[in-house]
Amino acid sequence: MEFFVDKQSIVRKIWGKGDTILFVFAGASAEFALNKAVDWLYFTGRLPADPLGRLFSTVMYARQIVFSETEDAHKAIDKITAIHTAVENNRGSQIPDWAYRDVLFMLIHYSEASFELLERKMTGAEKEDLFDVFYRMGTRMGLKGLPENYAEWVTMRSEHMQQDLLKSDYTIDLHKQYKKHLGSIRYKLLKESQKLVVPQRVNELLNLGKFYWITPLLFLYKLSRRINMEWFLKSIILPAEYKKQIKELDITPS
Repeated sequence: MEFFVDKQSIVRKIWGKGDTILFVFAGASAEFALNKAVDWLYFTGRLPADPLGRLFSTVMYARQIVFSETEDAHKAIDKITAIHTAVENNRGSQIPDWAYRDVLFMLIHYSEASFELLERKMTGAEKEDLFDVFYRMGTRMGLKGLPENYAEWVTMRSEHMQQDLLKSDYTIDLHKQYKKHLGSIRYKLLKESQKLVVPQRVNELLNLGKFYWITPLLFLYKLSRRINMEWFLKSIILPAEYKKQIKELDITPS
């Protein structure tokens, strides 16, 4: 039985824990709002109507691919491509390749940043492994101009950060929707969590600031994981409708 991601891969460790994925979600929600192609996500009206659900669906697709057999992973990737193709046909234009690459690049960055925040520094080999998984996703989607290795990704990622991010009216509206769906307190926690994983460019554009008052809470959370009390804190942080989804993200890779 061949899996898309090897059972011993660091990527399974990263995507097998709900708390790591939560930080992937937090970081992606910040950067998503700044992408110059975010208007594509407004085209169907689904993103502003349910921004948390749309972001969770993106994360869930990635997680499904990570833990699937190769054939099933390819089917999931092909489904993603088909969904986007349908949107392109309805709008009468194509989503630019750089916008697809940016989403892959985000998943690589926030996978690494979240794991290192909660666990430990990744080795060079682990970073190459992480890159390879998302490179193969992009290749299956037929994307052009992908970097060939982790080092090339670092360079291209930096270039994309300068070229493809912009604080726009869409950014402002999307954050209003985040606050509406999360509530003021949870929205504040989201923004504080974003500070811990977003690149400097994203922090500057969103004016997140440099003061990390969430650090003591993060220490408490790490401590709670050791005594299996992390779900008490998650129950405080997460909206009720998403608790079941996040709990199902916890997997012990075999």
